[in-house]
Amino acid sequence: MAFSCITFFTSTLLADSYRSPDPVTGRRNYTYMDAVRANLGGRKVQLCGLAQYVNLIGITIGYTITASISMVAVKRSNCFHKHGHHVKCNISNYPYMIIFACIQIILSQIPNFHKLSWLSVLAAVMSFAYSSIGLGLSIAKVAGGGHARTSLTGTAVGVDVTPAQKVWKSFQAIGNIAFAYAFSTVLIEIQDTIKSSPPENKAMKRASFVGILITTLFYVLCGSVGYAAFGDDAPGNFLTGFGFYEPFWLIDFANVCIAVHLIGAYQVFSQPVFSFVEKNCHQKWPETKFITREHAINIPFFGVYYLNSFRLVWRTVYVIVTAVVAMIFPFFNDFLGLIGAASFWPLTVYFPVEMYIARTRMRKFSLPWTWLNILSFACLIVSLVAAAGSIEGLVNSLKKYKPFQSVQ
Repeated sequence: MAFSCITFFTSTLLADSYRSPDPVTGRRNYTYMDAVRANLGGRKVQLCGLAQYVNLIGITIGYTITASISMVAVKRSNCFHKHGHHVKCNISNYPYMIIFACIQIILSQIPNFHKLSWLSVLAAVMSFAYSSIGLGLSIAKVAGGGHARTSLTGTAVGVDVTPAQKVWKSFQAIGNIAFAYAFSTVLIEIQDTIKSSPPENKAMKRASFVGILITTLFYVLCGSVGYAAFGDDAPGNFLTGFGFYEPFWLIDFANVCIAVHLIGAYQVFSQPVFSFVEKNCHQKWPETKFITREHAINIPFFGVYYLNSFRLVWRTVYVIVTAVVAMIFPFFNDFLGLIGAASFWPLTVYFPVEMYIARTRMRKFSLPWTWLNILSFACLIVSLVAAAGSIEGLVNSLKKYKPFQSVQ
């Protein structure tokens, strides 16, 4: 609830930064970096770009890991159903990462954000479907009378975990929650696709409110009902960690929904990276035909598609590199926690707050200025402890990691 309130508050500040100096009639800022350049300038523009694009690359790597785990879960679910729950059913994630990458290579040829609406709608429907299935299965498990060991403080020190593990895992969990609200990285770019009437900032604020309200409702329900169902033995992901085995076909469908959702989400978070590189290359080498020339190709039932050689090569290389990195670090919770921790403070809190202070010419040490800086500092501490927990988790996972085995 705290993360949702902070994210909604700062998203309203960020939505007002799409145009400057006036949030309704000012000049458009097409990217997050443009907004920081218009409102803050200086070194902060480069720092924003570094934070945003490193985070976006990290998210696409995380989605490759997560999608492959869900694909593997379908195979494992069928294996458990056929051979029994006692069978290990170890399946390598690597082939499914390659399949996911091949799909992304094709979809990455979608030119820009404005052509992604159908894919975004499909991803949203899939997200709603698998969340509802997970919640429904958890309610059914609780209603079935199964006993789960639960407590107010969670896993017991000395029984389930050591005192150090308890602290590190709690920090990592904070990073995972931060990642769950990581949409500020693309908020400005999404706002740029909205029609100018009604004003973009008002439309974006309403969209943020509805989106955060619905996702928070699902997060709280899945978290609380999921803990009631599994207790201290809850898996990191109860659809892929096999908290449920039956009905296997429903679990298969939920995991397919996750994979389809992540196929769309990958494009939403990779398009700003594609656009940034291509825009800079066009500006640097405007006479190079490899970069600028487009070839019209007539595709049956689709129409004319304009193929750009540089876009084809660069985006294909990007997808391959993210897939290779995902193969090297195939650790779900640790990786997502680190991404969430790295992005939460700078992109969700610091830059929106600083742009609001600069745009309103807020007097230093006034009451609003003081409270905004207290909020920013508190969120910095949260990001640091979450990053520490996630790095510790990654180090431990690397020590235990055995390649060419299924990673859950």
